[in-house]
Amino acid sequence: MNAPAMPAALEKEVQQEQLLPFLLNPNSYPHRPRSVRLVQTHASFVFIVPPLVYKMKKAVNFGFLNFSTLERRRHFCAREVELNSRLCPTMYLGVVPISLGAHGYRFGEGEHTIEYAVKMRKLSDRYFLDKIIRRRIVEPAELDKVVATLAEFYRGQHLGPEIIEWGEVERLRISTDENFRQTEEFVGRTLSAAAFQTLRFFTDEFYAHGEPLFHWRVKEGRIRDCHGDLHLEHIHLAPKALNIFDCIEFNDRLRYIDVANDVAFLAMDLDFEHQPGLARHFIEAIVKALNDNGMRQLIDFYKCYRAYVRGKVESLHSIAQAAAESERSVSATRAQRYFRLALQYAVAGSRPLVLAVMGRIGSGKTTLARAAGAELGWEVISSDRVRKELAGFPLFERSSEAARSRLYSESMTGKTYDRLLALADQKVQNGCSVILDATFARRAQREALVNRFGRSGVELRLVETQADDQTVRNRLNAREAKPDEISDARLEDYEMLNSIYEPPTEFPARHCCGVATTIAEPVLHTLKWLARMQVESQCLL
Repeated sequence: MNAPAMPAALEKEVQQEQLLPFLLNPNSYPHRPRSVRLVQTHASFVFIVPPLVYKMKKAVNFGFLNFSTLERRRHFCAREVELNSRLCPTMYLGVVPISLGAHGYRFGEGEHTIEYAVKMRKLSDRYFLDKIIRRRIVEPAELDKVVATLAEFYRGQHLGPEIIEWGEVERLRISTDENFRQTEEFVGRTLSAAAFQTLRFFTDEFYAHGEPLFHWRVKEGRIRDCHGDLHLEHIHLAPKALNIFDCIEFNDRLRYIDVANDVAFLAMDLDFEHQPGLARHFIEAIVKALNDNGMRQLIDFYKCYRAYVRGKVESLHSIAQAAAESERSVSATRAQRYFRLALQYAVAGSRPLVLAVMGRIGSGKTTLARAAGAELGWEVISSDRVRKELAGFPLFERSSEAARSRLYSESMTGKTYDRLLALADQKVQNGCSVILDATFARRAQREALVNRFGRSGVELRLVETQADDQTVRNRLNAREAKPDEISDARLEDYEMLNSIYEPPTEFPARHCCGVATTIAEPVLHTLKWLARMQVESQCLL
């Protein structure tokens, strides 16, 4: 494809958009492929030209990644080939210059080198691990091949002072602080304000309480020159060969990390693809292969970090001008999912959690439970709904006085709470966290809750909503005008229902969080308390 000749002195680089027509033309490539398919990331243009792939780095500067000059792109192209030879020695073929002369653009040396591309062999689409998992069930034994390769790789990596220092908290903060700084613009777009503040709070709390853990990892020699970007799309699991490619080349500190940090990326991505069983198998297998029991304490922290990184990357791509609108939309949706997953790790870790939001009539239980459910993506099971469904009553109609006497009888209340706990148990058995929205007015009801979950190894968290008398009365009055109100309780029921409420004094204050629903952000208060409890549970193991 022809283009004007460049002046003898190149005063500024050719805009990459000017190169796209050349790179999208099959006749531009020496091997004359039948077609060219372009895939974009936040940092690269990838041209798929079977049986080869050419990858051109975008002229961008995100702070953590700087490809803004031609010399930087040349350097990092060479670095990419060098570093990836460690885990896939036959895939990367070298760095190819793109030149401009009197007759236009061409691959190879020429009068003016205007760009560089990494040249690679194209791998079969069907064996990328993300595609395999979406297509069929992956057996744990298949992941064991990945474990064996990674364990050998980690053991063989150089240990030196320039690497191990990146395991200390003050160095780790560089990356996490950078993440929060670079995602502030996405608050209200791909990530909520409450999630952003909770995740930053969780990270700071973990550093404060877990500093001895991080220091011990350094002393044990667990900080290595790792892959740095170990997720499903970068693992090619063919029957006769395993390739783990596309490691971090653009920033050494993102590779000089704890092995637990590297492992957590793949485990997080398995969770993201709804494969928590495979994630647990992978972690336990790598722990055994490396004889690294201490890894378990940090996995959920690093999973949270990795999910946040992926949320950031997808958010950046969601505003990339060169990407198609459909791509940007997909990236925005994926970013939201990754940020939500990060929040789940921060407040609950990797295991299912039952959050009981209890409290007096009109204290704001349902509003808080729904807000927390929306932030976390957890189902909210309401005793008001369960009660009416069991009785066969219309959900949004207030029952007659005679019907209410049956609906709120001791017998129906017992059946309601039995059903509430059974539904929550089903969610937990399916690996899902759940929020219970109920008064739990009687101590016996709370004992049943603790016996069902707290003493069976399932994490249980208790929140009591609180509001002053006048606020409660105003809320009960307002229910008359709400078309979607399920509860039959109204102002005339307040004194009676309030009198039978038994405060949850049997729980230590730190195990049952009181949340005033009259404050500005009760859901943020709740999420931060959950995050603090999660930090303590991990750091005190």
